[in-house]
Amino acid sequence: MMRDQQKLKTDFCGMQFNTPLVLLSGCVGFGEEYTRVNGFSNRDVGAVCLKGTTLEKRLGNAPHRVYETPAGMLNSIGLQNPGSRHVVDNILPTLDFSETRFIANVSGSTIEEYRQVTEIFDDSPIDAIEINISCPNVKEGGVVFGNDPAMSARVVEACRSVTEKPLITKLSPNQTNIAENAQRCIDAGSDAFAVINTLMGMAIDVDERTAILGNTQGGLSGPAIKPVALLKVHQVYQVCRKHNIPIIGQGGIVTANDALEFMIAGASAIGIGTALFYDPLVCQKVNAGLVEYLNRHKMSEISQLVGSLRPHDN
Repeated sequence: MMRDQQKLKTDFCGMQFNTPLVLLSGCVGFGEEYTRVNGFSNRDVGAVCLKGTTLEKRLGNAPHRVYETPAGMLNSIGLQNPGSRHVVDNILPTLDFSETRFIANVSGSTIEEYRQVTEIFDDSPIDAIEINISCPNVKEGGVVFGNDPAMSARVVEACRSVTEKPLITKLSPNQTNIAENAQRCIDAGSDAFAVINTLMGMAIDVDERTAILGNTQGGLSGPAIKPVALLKVHQVYQVCRKHNIPIIGQGGIVTANDALEFMIAGASAIGIGTALFYDPLVCQKVNAGLVEYLNRHKMSEISQLVGSLRPHDN
């Protein structure tokens, strides 16, 4: 099995991933939470995206912050975090960079804040930086930047000006033309994409006739959004393949079959998020399924699957 696991090794923006699996931002805290789960190993994943981080500490949104929906989950955390300087000075030194890659998730309310947080992480051992321009559960910044291609490009350009680390832009599904946004971000200096962030949604307490989430709206994740996410990956890949830009495909991935669909659509890596809440060891199962598929189809490495979608003969 160890030799088979070698087939899952993935090159992503020059970073060597143990497997194509990436633990998504907001689902594993600052990387230390899942190390306490019996049977979990960072060696089962290629990278861990840390929780969204702003310049100063934030308390986040008022409760309720999480609500289960059919085949999914709404969250409205509101980027609660201790601030970028605290993360760099106090949290990064506790992480084991020999086991996996760690990716910072940069958030902000202004372009200048994105630039400043990126600059702080640039002067740290972090392996790469994810630009969160598409968060649907904060009242300012976030989704405003992510739904406007020109604004998205300005954020990427500002972050690019202060770091040479790989920049991964997290794209919003809540926009008219995601491929156009991707092209603008590539032109501004993005090295990769995370596709997609959560969809915007809400839930209502019919007896109280009030929104269940304290912020009214939140981000919908889980299997319910998988068909949307899969299409968005396919659309962004049409742009990315011309520039050799890799994609982390994410949105409702639970099984190896889900992961295979995203890779065939054009993703080079696979984001695991909501599934971790009800199965902390899901990554081991997905990895095993990927290896089984490669062996069954006599493929020597996982990268052979990327963008291998065949057109219909009609």
